Order: sequence, then structure tokens, then C-alpha cells
Amino acid sequence: MFESIWNEYGPMLMDWGQQGRDWLLSPAFWSQLALLVLAWLAALAFMRKAGPQIERLLTPPEAAETIFARTRRFMLLFLPLVLPLLAFGLTAAGEQVTRSLFDSGAIIALGKRVFLFLAVRAFARDMLQDPFLRALGRYVMVPVAALYVVGLIEPVVAWLDAAVVPLGNLSFSVLKALQFIVVAAVMFWFGRWSNDQSAALIQKQQDMRPATRQLAVKSAEIVIFGVAFLLVMNIMGIPLTSLAVLTGALGVGIGFGLQKIASNFISGIILLLEGQATVGDFVQLDGGEAGTIVKMTARAAILETFDGRWIVVPNEDFIITRVVNYSDQGSANRYEAPFSVSYDTDINLVPGIIEKAVGALDFVLTEPEKPDCELRGFGESGIDFACEFWVNGIDDGRHKYTSRVLFAIWNALQAHDIEIPFPQRVVEIKGGLPRAEV
Repeated sequence: MFESIWNEYGPMLMDWGQQGRDWLLSPAFWSQLALLVLAWLAALAFMRKAGPQIERLLTPPEAAETIFARTRRFMLLFLPLVLPLLAFGLTAAGEQVTRSLFDSGAIIALGKRVFLFLAVRAFARDMLQDPFLRALGRYVMVPVAALYVVGLIEPVVAWLDAAVVPLGNLSFSVLKALQFIVVAAVMFWFGRWSNDQSAALIQKQQDMRPATRQLAVKSAEIVIFGVAFLLVMNIMGIPLTSLAVLTGALGVGIGFGLQKIASNFISGIILLLEGQATVGDFVQLDGGEAGTIVKMTARAAILETFDGRWIVVPNEDFIITRVVNYSDQGSANRYEAPFSVSYDTDINLVPGIIEKAVGALDFVLTEPEKPDCELRGFGESGIDFACEFWVNGIDDGRHKYTSRVLFAIWNALQAHDIEIPFPQRVVEIKGGLPRAEV
């Protein structure tokens, strides 16, 4: 068996060995290898000498936010690429010399590919900060660069293109599937980044109503991801007519099982158009849940209660149930602080004392009305009053307006020697107390 294998492959291996010995003993090999080593050492020496000065020149002050400072920070990101690219440039400069002397440049070409691989690895490892882009660089760019170094790009591509995956009546190559995954991931990452940038820009437009800003953000999101989807289909050469079956299946799915999702999506658009509830509003649902709307998605609104809990409320609930909206992005709201005074008090003095004390608080508004102290009734233990006051915001547990007003009322009553009563009871024992037996 071994004799037959040797007879078949032995001469070829001996021929390769002879070529390898001739190659190692040739001046062309050692001259090209020496040129690669000298290029790398020269680039390394340059970076050790000039690298700190370049970094210091490109590093702006920490607090600087000018266009020039941001440009310097951006250029600083490319510093890890200088070493391999400089070695590549020095090697390319000496390549013509070795080719003219020895009429050979295979080692030079291999060295240049290695330097490019080092540049790609430095780009993926040191420059990419986004987690998705870093993963793309690590698992796509670096392996492709490694295949390029060893000259296996074309064989691997041909093998992947020949590997066909059957899927019912359809079939596709592994290469097309990998290309679709990479292109779709990149396009939708770019869509997400564009959506974040556009949302930040729209949210800065303070002259727009909050509901209008949210509607603009959602509209931009739909447009951006719709365009990304169409671009992916166009780049991969997939005709949109082939999506007719998928669209029909999606319509059936909506009719049977996805109607709630579709209803919530449409309800969200109605909310944004009508502005009945938007981010920043303090609302109370028909079931008693109350909180501030901190986020509105395509399916639901997220309420944050005063104790920090999040409640996910489907958009449909804002349309078909009763919702109390206490605010509209910082509108004024009225509250009242109840208290009582003793029956020994001259109640004609109480309104002036309380209104002055509450009006002195910095958060109490004078418009639409000043603080108003009203007599509410004559209770069992004291005379009942209530002070109505307006504030700019919601007394939702975080902003304890009523608590601070009650403190002011207490201090004002104490300063004027007005007693706040407490419940008193008179107990009458019929027949008198029992006599003690002697």
C-alpha cells in the first residue's frame, strides 16, 4: 500500500523538495526576506521615535468639543494602522529593486500581504468600538484577510459557491447565504445608526410638540429600515415579486394570530398623530396604574411609576379604555393640602396666614391662580380647611409638593400659636363608678 502511494506521489514530493532547497539557497529569497525584515524594523523604529509625538499632537484637551478637536480625535483612531502600512509602503518601494536585480518577487508579494493582514487585524481590534462592527471585523474581515495572505480566497469562494443547500423547491449556495447575512447585518446596523442619529436630531427640535417629535422619530425609523430592506434585496439580486408569497402568508398571519400586534401598531400611530399621550406625560389607566410615559414603541408604551417600576401598556389600551392624562410636558396642575385648626382659633385670620406661607414657596405658582385657603367644614375635633395651590409638574411621589406645603402650613400655624387639634372623646359611665368593697 505504502509502496503504491510512494510510487504515485513520491516523485512530486521529491520535485517539491528540490524546488524548496533551490529556493532557500537562492540569493533572491534571502534578499527579499532581508528587505521585509528591514522594512518592518525601519517602520518599528519610526513608530517608537515619532509615535509619542504624533499621539501628543493629535490628542486635544479633554474639554474641547470644537470641530478641529473632534477631527483630531478621529485621526488619532488611525494611529494603530501606521506601523503595518508604513512597513507595506517601504516594502513596495524596495520591490522594484529586487525585481530588477533577481527578476523575482514572490517573497515580497507574500510579505506585503502579511503587512496588509496586520493592518486589517489592527483595524478590527483597535479601531472598531461598536460591538457589532468589532464582531464583524473579528469573524469576517480577519479570516478573509488571512485567506488572502495564503492565496486561498478563490478556492474557498469556489467551494462555497459549489456547496448548494436545498430548501424544498428552492436551493441556494452557501456563499450566497453568507453574503446575504453579512450584507443584511451591515445594512441594518447602518439603519440603526442612522435612526439613532436622526432621532437625536429630531429630539433637539424644542419648537416641535412632543407628540410631533415622536411621530417624526417613528416615521424616520420606518423610512430608514424600509430603505435598508429594499437595498438589501437589490444588492443581493432578489426580485421583490418573489416576496408576494411571503406577503400573502403575512396577511393570513395577521388575520389569525397577529391582529393584536397590528392593532397596537395602528393605535401607536393614532396616539402620535392625535397627541393624546406622549413621552413625559403622567397618566392613570382605567385599571388604576399610574406613571410617567418614558418610552413609546411600535407595540406599547412604557410607564415609570414613582417608585421606579416600569409598566408595559399596549397602545390599544390608550384608545379603547379610559385614560386620565394629568400633564402635557410640564403643564401646571392644581393640588390641595388639607388641615384642621382648633375651635378656639379665630378662623378669619387663618386664610391670610396660610396663603402667605404657601405663596412664599419657590415652586408654587401665581398663575393661573395664587394659593387659596378655603374653609371646608366643621369637624368633630376641629375646623377643616384646605389650601389649593398650583405647581408646574406632577406631584407623583418624586416631586413631593404637597408634603412641603404641609410643612409650611405647620410652621406657619405654630408661629402664630394656632393649635392643630387631635381627636378627643368624652366617655360617660352610666350608674356611676362601682364602689370598692372594704
